[in-house]
Amino acid sequence: MGGAAITFPGILAACGSSGPKAGEGTTSVQQKLAKTLNFSNWTLYIDVNNKTKAHPSLDAFQKKTGVHVDYVEDINDNASFFGKIQGPLSRGQSIDRDIVVLTDNDRYLSLMIKKGWAEKLDKSAIPNMKNLVDVQKHPNFDPDREYSLPWQSGMSGIAYNDTLTDPVLSVDDLLENPKLKGKITVLNSMGDAMTIVMLANGDDPTKVTDKSWNAAFDRIKKAVDNKQIRQFTGNDYTKGLASGDLWVTVAFSGDVVQLQADNPELEFIIPEEGAAIAVDNMMLPQKPPNPYTAETMMNFVYDPVVAARIAAEVNYVTPVKGAKEELAKTDPETAENPLIFPSPEDLKKLRPFPTLSLEDEREATEAMQKVTGA
Repeated sequence: MGGAAITFPGILAACGSSGPKAGEGTTSVQQKLAKTLNFSNWTLYIDVNNKTKAHPSLDAFQKKTGVHVDYVEDINDNASFFGKIQGPLSRGQSIDRDIVVLTDNDRYLSLMIKKGWAEKLDKSAIPNMKNLVDVQKHPNFDPDREYSLPWQSGMSGIAYNDTLTDPVLSVDDLLENPKLKGKITVLNSMGDAMTIVMLANGDDPTKVTDKSWNAAFDRIKKAVDNKQIRQFTGNDYTKGLASGDLWVTVAFSGDVVQLQADNPELEFIIPEEGAAIAVDNMMLPQKPPNPYTAETMMNFVYDPVVAARIAAEVNYVTPVKGAKEELAKTDPETAENPLIFPSPEDLKKLRPFPTLSLEDEREATEAMQKVTGA
C-alpha cells in the first residue's frame, strides 16, 4: 500500500462544478391520473400495518385519488438495481416504473440525470415541494431539484454502548483512543468512511482535493494497520452492537433508533466536526408510464401529515418541513427524537458524500477495497 496515494485528474471539475448537464427527458403530459402507479423502493422503507401488512399511507393515497400503487420493494442496493435497469434505459426504453428511489452516495443517481435517463419534474404538480427542508434544496447532482426529490435521509455518525465505554464524541477518539483498540468497526462504504474522517481532518467532502482525500485515506489505513479498527462492515454491525461484543462503531442513525427500543444503553452522536448524510431520492426514470401520477404521489408524501406517519415508522430523517409538528400531536416522544428530527444545529453539521467522476471513483474504490478487505 506504499503507492496508495490517489491522484484524481478530473476531481475538481467533478466536485466543484455548478452541477450536472441537464438530462434529455422532460415531462409534458396531460394532467390525468392513471389507474395504477408503479413505485420501486428499498425494503422496510414505508409505514406498514403489522397485522394486515398493508401500507396506510398508500391506502390513503388510493382513497384520495383512486390510484392503486403497485409498490415493489425491489431495491437492495444501488449498484444491483442500476444493473437491472441500465440496459433498457441505454436503448431508450421505459423500465415500466413511474418512481424509483436511488441514493446520492453512489454515482448512479447523478449518472441517470447526466445521461438523460431521468424525466424533468413538472413542479406545478408538486406544490408541496415548498415543504422541502432548506438543507436538501440544492445538491450538487441536481442543483435546482429539477429531476429528484428526497424520500428519506440517514446520518452516518458514531454509535457506542455507554455501559462499556466512556462517551466517544469524536473521530479522533474513535481512531486513536487505545482503550478502544480492537473494539470498533467502520462502515465498508467508501462514502461513509471517508466523509466522516475528512470532516474530522477539517476538510470539506463536497470539495475534494488529492490532498484532503489522501489525508483521510492514510488515517483510515493507519487505524487498520495498528489494529484500532477490528473490521469494516455493512449493516451487520448491529448484531455486535446489540450484544455488547462491539463497543463503538460508525453507524446509521436509523439502525440505532431501532436498536434502542431493546438496548437503551446505546447512544448515537454526531461529532462536533460533522457527519455524513445520505439521501434517498425519488425520481422518474426515462419514459415513465404515468409521470403526472408519479408527481401527484410525490406531492402527497410531502404533506407534513403523511410525512410524519412515514418517518415515525421507518425511523429515518424526514425531508419535509412541518412533519415534526404533526407527529407531536400524536406521538410527542418520537417527535423529539433527534435521530429522526435533527436540530437545526445538527443539520448544519451534516455533509453529503464526496461526488467523484466515474474514473476517479473506480480508482478510489479499488484503493479502499485493499484496506477494508472487501
